[in-house]
Amino acid sequence: MGGFGGLFDLKAAGFSDPVLVAATDGVGTKLRIALDSGRHDSVGIDLVAMCVNDLVVQGAEPLFFLDYFACGTLDAAIAKSVVAGISEGCQQAGCALIGGETAEMPGMYADNDYDLAGFAVGAAERGQLLTGDQAVEGDVILGLASSGVHSNGYSLVRKVMANSGLTWSAEAPFQPGSTLAACLMTPTRIYVKSCLAALEAGGVHGFSHITGGGLPENLPRVMGADLAAEITVGSWPEQPVFGWLSEAGGIAAPEMRRTFNCGIGMAVIVDPDASADIRDACESQGETVFEIGRVAARGSGQAVRFREAT
Repeated sequence: MGGFGGLFDLKAAGFSDPVLVAATDGVGTKLRIALDSGRHDSVGIDLVAMCVNDLVVQGAEPLFFLDYFACGTLDAAIAKSVVAGISEGCQQAGCALIGGETAEMPGMYADNDYDLAGFAVGAAERGQLLTGDQAVEGDVILGLASSGVHSNGYSLVRKVMANSGLTWSAEAPFQPGSTLAACLMTPTRIYVKSCLAALEAGGVHGFSHITGGGLPENLPRVMGADLAAEITVGSWPEQPVFGWLSEAGGIAAPEMRRTFNCGIGMAVIVDPDASADIRDACESQGETVFEIGRVAARGSGQAVRFREAT
C-alpha cells in the first residue's frame, strides 16, 4: 500500500517466452441502472469480465487487473461494494488486483454518479497466441451460453424500459419472482477458466467474445476474409430476457443480433475432430455449450450468415 505503481513478477508466473496482451474497457450505460436501482455489487464483476474475456480470446492468461473509479462525491459504501465486485471478478478470472485509482471530481460528475474503467494484462507463450488466422473451412463453431444481457446494449434496454412504463423494482415480465433490476444487473459471465481449459484440450482455432455488435460483427474478427460463419438459427434456446426485449421494444431479429449477445457470450471455433473434447473441457468448467454453426467459404456472401436448420 502507498506505492505509485503495482508490481508483478512475470517470471514467477511460469512463462518462458511470453508475449504480453493488454485490454481496457468499461461497463457502459449499465452503470445507469446500478445508480438508479442502488445495486452496486455486480458492476465490478462486469468490469473485470469485459477486459479479461478480451484477453483470453487471444490465448492469453489474465495476470493482473487495475481499476479506475471516478465520481462527483465519494460514497465509501458504494465504492466498497464496487471494489468488492472487482475483487470477485478477479478471483473468477484467476488474476491479481494489483492497484487502481479513485478520483473525486465535483463539477465533472453529479454528486451521486460514478464511472468505471478497467485495465487487464495477460500473457501467452509466443507460439500459442491466437491471431485470427487459424480458422479453416469446415471448423465447428461452439457457443458458450451467456448469463443474460452482459454489458452491451443497455441504452436500448433503458429505452425499452422507459417505453414500457415499468420501474426497476417491478417484477420482471420474463422471470416471475425477480425484479427487473436484479435480472438486468446479472453480471457478465467470465469465460477465462473454460477457455483456458479448451486451449489445454487442443484444437481451438479461435475465440470470439460476443459483445457490442453481436455475432455478426464479432465472429469475423477471428476469421480470414475468405471465410464465413454459418450460424444455425434455433441451435440454442432463446433466453426469456431477449424474447421480452424483442417483443416489448418491437426490435426485429437482425437488430437484436447486432445489439445483443442473444444468449451466446463466447464463440469457440474448433477443429471438428476436437469438438467433443473441447465441449467436455468447457462443460467441466460449468459452461452450457451448444454447437451453433460451421465455418464455410465466404464467396460473395456476408461474413456471418444465419440459416434455418435443415
